[in-house]
Order: sequence, then C-alpha cells, then structure tokens
Amino acid sequence: MDLKLKNILPMFVYLLLASTSNAQSGVYDVTGANYGGKANSDITQALSKAWTDACASTSASKIVVPSGTYKFVGATFKGPCKAPIEFQLQGTVQAPEHIKELPKEDTWVAFERIDGLTLSGGGIFDGQGTTAWKQNDCHKNKNCKSKAVNLRFNFVTNSIVREITTKDSKNFHVNLLGCNNLAFQHFTVSAPKESVNTDGIHMGRSTEINITDTTIGTGDDCISIGHGTKQLHATNVTCGPGHGISIGSLGRTEDEEPVSGIFIKNCTISNTDNGVRIKTWPASPAKGTAVSDVHFEDIIMDNVKNPVVIDQEYCPHKLCTPEVSSKVKISNVSFKNIKGSSSGPVGVKLLCSGKLPCENVELSNIDLTYTGDKGSLTSECKHVKPTINNVAKPLACATSS
Repeated sequence: MDLKLKNILPMFVYLLLASTSNAQSGVYDVTGANYGGKANSDITQALSKAWTDACASTSASKIVVPSGTYKFVGATFKGPCKAPIEFQLQGTVQAPEHIKELPKEDTWVAFERIDGLTLSGGGIFDGQGTTAWKQNDCHKNKNCKSKAVNLRFNFVTNSIVREITTKDSKNFHVNLLGCNNLAFQHFTVSAPKESVNTDGIHMGRSTEINITDTTIGTGDDCISIGHGTKQLHATNVTCGPGHGISIGSLGRTEDEEPVSGIFIKNCTISNTDNGVRIKTWPASPAKGTAVSDVHFEDIIMDNVKNPVVIDQEYCPHKLCTPEVSSKVKISNVSFKNIKGSSSGPVGVKLLCSGKLPCENVELSNIDLTYTGDKGSLTSECKHVKPTINNVAKPLACATSS
C-alpha cells in the first residue's frame, strides 16, 4: 500500500466514525456539531433538524437540549416515528414574547401523532406570557381567539411526561387532544394567579390519562376535563393558586362526547376560587352529553372559596341564558373524605339542572371549617337528592329546592 495512503486511511476512518457516532448511539444533541445550537441563541432550526433525524431512526433515540437558556420560536414535532423517542430537555427554552412571532397563533410547542414519546430532563418550557395575559379579552368576548398553548399533545399514545416544568404560558399550559395512555409524573405548572385563561392541564377526547405527583399553580383551572375524556386518574396533585380541579365547562357546543371514569384522589387544593367542580352551561345546544362515574376522594381543602361544586348554571360574564336548564345529564358522582377550610360561606353547592336533575350523588365524610366572616358555613342544593353519610347538617344540603 502506498505510504501516503497508509497514513491517511486511519484518519479517514476516525472522521467517519466520529461523524456517525451520534446516530449510532441514538443521541441527538442540539449543541453538537451536526446541529450547531448554542445557549442564549435561537435553536429552532437545530431542534427541528434533530427531531427529523431522531424520528427517522429505526432504533430508540434521544434528543438532548443541555443545561442553559435557549430561544425557541416554536414547532410541531410530528410523527409517526419509526421507534420510541425521548425528548430530554435539561435547560430552559423561551418562547417569543409576542404572539405574532410564533409560527401558529394558538400553538408554541406541539407533539403530534407519536407513539412511545418520553418528554423528560428536568427542564423548563417558558412561554413568556405576561404580555399575552394583558391582551386577553375572553372575559367580555365569547368569540375571543385562543392564544398560544405552551405544550400541545395531539393523538399521542403510550407516552410519558416526567420532571418537566411549563411556565407562564400565554394560554393553556398543556392541551391534550385524542390522546391515549399518556402519563404525567412529577410535572410542574408555574404561573401567577393573575395569568388569564391559563389552565394547567386541559384534555378532551382522550382516554387513560394519569397525572401523579404533580404541582400546578396558575390563573385558571389546575386540571380541566373537557368532553370525551374517559378514565382519568389524578393522584397526589397539589393545586393552587388557580380555580381548582374542574370537569367542564360542558354543554356549550353541539355533539359533545360523554365524560366518564374520572378519579381524583389524594389531592391538596390551596387558596383557589374552587375546589372540585363539575360545571355545565345552561341553554346549551348540546344533546345527549353526560357526566357519569366521577369520584373525588381524600381531598384537602386549604382556604378554598367554593370547596365542593356542581354548577349547571355556569354562565361567566353573562354570556348565556341562565334561566334555561342545562341539557347535560350528571349521574353517579361521589364526594368522599373532603376536609379542611372554606373561605366562602357555602361549603357544598350542588346546583343541578331542572330539566335533567342529578342522580346518584353521594356526600360522605365531609368536614370543612369556615375561615370567613359572612355568617356561618352552609350548603345549597337544587334538583338533587344526594345520599349523605357523616356530613354535618350545615353541609348536608341546608337549603334545597
């Protein structure tokens, strides 16, 4: 062999191995030579290219965003991918401050049609939503447009989100649509109470959703459960500030799917407007929508304004006709082992539909004290005859019709 070729060959092999080692190991680091991402700069192209490469891998792969702060304009990470994929965010990615700079007005980061996704790493999705909150007019405009959601999961299956934080979203922090077998573990939602319309985790038309060991502080519902949700388990969730854990609102639009199999257990709700709640619109066009098999159990209320609520007269900002009964049927609902303090005078409020009264509602072991100064703690029930066990008289439908 020619001496010159003999000397060059080892170097060529070394360079070839170096260039392919990233793919062989299945790790796609956005700050690596192949992608060129750098801290304190925009990594939109680097991260999008890393996703394309990882999604095309025929073996399990991992995208890594190392520690540091990065700018990220936004993207939809689409599947299907050829193998399971892990998105490991170790640093912080920041959204543009202004909505007009986003690729989509209603979306910052989305994961779509993926089976076997792991989102992990201890990092932060920072939506930088302060400006958007000031522009929100949904309190007076029923046709208001949705602002950007921090994290959308559309048709994601057999996946897990763990040790990730979503911060200061412009709108909802997390939105699930058409998902199945998706888990959130050690997940954090962080936003101030003045953040407008920033539900923590919202879901619809999804099944087998599990939320465990999660902390949610925001300006709207900590967990909001939309139509078509089935088999949701939320355990060891800490909620506050916010509007509590809510099913609904339901019944505002036509052709809504039933909600069933909802289990909320071992949760702590602190300094919120509501505790555990089911809310439906009156005078709604929905037909056949129903809520059933719903269980709230072992809940601690800490200075919650409205701890236990069924509200079928839900009509915020007078954007409906409250005197017309809701068409959403509610049945087989239990509130068990609910203890703590109420900052409002009505500890239990069950306002059901006059057209479709609630059926098989159970109140059991409810023990609340009143921290306010507007008389004494009481309860209110309408169009419902609950089964009551070990509930003090003031909380056992003290007023009813």
